[in-house]
Amino acid sequence: MYEICALTGHRDLPENFSVNALYDALEELIRGGCRLFRCGMARGFDLTALQCLVDLRQKYRFFIEACIPYAGHGNTFPPAEKKQYRTLLSWCDKSTVLYPAYTRGCYLARDRYMVDGADILLAYCTRESGGTAYTIKYAREQGVPVQMLS
Repeated sequence: MYEICALTGHRDLPENFSVNALYDALEELIRGGCRLFRCGMARGFDLTALQCLVDLRQKYRFFIEACIPYAGHGNTFPPAEKKQYRTLLSWCDKSTVLYPAYTRGCYLARDRYMVDGADILLAYCTRESGGTAYTIKYAREQGVPVQMLS
């Protein structure tokens, strides 16, 4: 049984990305006993997963932790996405801000924080390099199972 799930995926999702498959994977984890989801709050996959979790709150009880790389991270988003970010952030039970300001390596530190203590990593990755690939590699090195969305 997995109780803590970290989430990772690309910022740019393809047009054929299946939000339904993501929703179903999250619901399966909840039904299996997952009670805490750690979300990195990045555009794309992270906020899409968070929207699915907000929708799943209509049926299930669980906690969401926003894992924010640095204070003001959401201010870098375009206006429409900034509004979505703030709305979704308000649904989180806890917000953990890793750094007071942007610093080199803060995103990877956020990724390591999410994986450390997690029981499973739910990931969407189509590339062999970049932050998502790094997070998957780190999880495997730490012995955290990785569930891939294809």
